[in-house]
Amino acid sequence: MLNPSEGFRTREPYPEARQDGRRKGPAMSWLILIVSGLFEAVWATALGKTAGFTRLWPSAVFFVALAVSMAGLAYAMRGLPTGTAYAVWVAVGAVGTVVYAMATGDEAISPLKVLFLVGIIGCVVGLKAVS
Repeated sequence: MLNPSEGFRTREPYPEARQDGRRKGPAMSWLILIVSGLFEAVWATALGKTAGFTRLWPSAVFFVALAVSMAGLAYAMRGLPTGTAYAVWVAVGAVGTVVYAMATGDEAISPLKVLFLVGIIGCVVGLKAVS
């Protein structure tokens, strides 16, 4: 057990941490955030195929992808602002889900949908640019 007068190890920053508590190397955080956003698209698509969790394999894919997606988001948020990270994660997942549905024919492609998806991507790029 640690002596409180000596301080607790959990309060000391990680060696790679900055003074404000965020980790160095935001490029890795961004990469993990994008990948976890793609896993959000996987679990959202799988959820639609579970038939209320009555189908085994889509349900298994859903739970695994959900865990990977959330873990990636949590890790990325250690080095990125929470609001920006969450907004980007949701946007990547939403765009990925719609693009997959359009590519597989589950959802119709229209010029307006493509325009709005490009708009979401543009907003994500803007958030990254100002973060």
